[in-house]
Amino acid sequence: MTIEAAQAVVLIVATIAMGLMAGVFGLYSNTIMRGLGATDDRTFVGAFQAIDRAILNPLFMLAFLGALVATGVTALLYVADDGGPVLAWVVVAFVLYLAVFVITIAINVPLNDALKAAGDPDQIADLAAARRDFNESRWLAWNHVRTLATLVAFGCLAWGLVLHGRETASTDTAAPRALVADTELAAPAAAGR
Repeated sequence: MTIEAAQAVVLIVATIAMGLMAGVFGLYSNTIMRGLGATDDRTFVGAFQAIDRAILNPLFMLAFLGALVATGVTALLYVADDGGPVLAWVVVAFVLYLAVFVITIAINVPLNDALKAAGDPDQIADLAAARRDFNESRWLAWNHVRTLATLVAFGCLAWGLVLHGRETASTDTAAPRALVADTELAAPAAAGR
C-alpha cells in the first residue's frame, strides 16, 4: 500500500468517525436535551441516567476515541510525507476534536457521573435538587461547544479529502502527460535519423 493510499484510508475513517460524533453531539443539543428539558424532575433524572448508561457502549466508544486516534494518525501520515495542503486541515481538525475530548472528560462526564451518583430516581428524596445540582444549562452550553467544534472538524476533514483527491489526481495525470511529452519529443528525433 502506498503512503497516498494509507493517507486516504485513514482520512476516510477519521472523517466518518468525526461525522458520527458531530451527529451524536448535535442530537443531544437539538433533540435529547430539548426533550428532557421539557419534562418533570423525575423523568429528567431517570431518563438522563438511562441514556448515559446506554451511550457507554463499544460502538460509541469506537467512534468517540476513533475520531481522535484516526485524525492523529492521519496527521502523522501527512507529516511523514512532507505535509502538503491536506496537513493543515487535518491538524485543525485534530486540535478541535482534542478540545472536544478534553471538554467531555473535564466537564460533561463529571456532570453525568454526579447525576448517576445521586442514585435511583425512586430513592432520591429531592429530585429538583438533583436536577439543579446536575447543572443542565452548563452541560448543554458545553455540548453546544462540542457540537460546533466537531462539526467544524468534520468540515476540515471533508475538505482534506477533497484536497487529497486533487493531489493524487494531479500526480496520477502528471506521469502520463510527461510520458506523452517524452514520446513526442523522441519521435521527431528518431524520424530525423
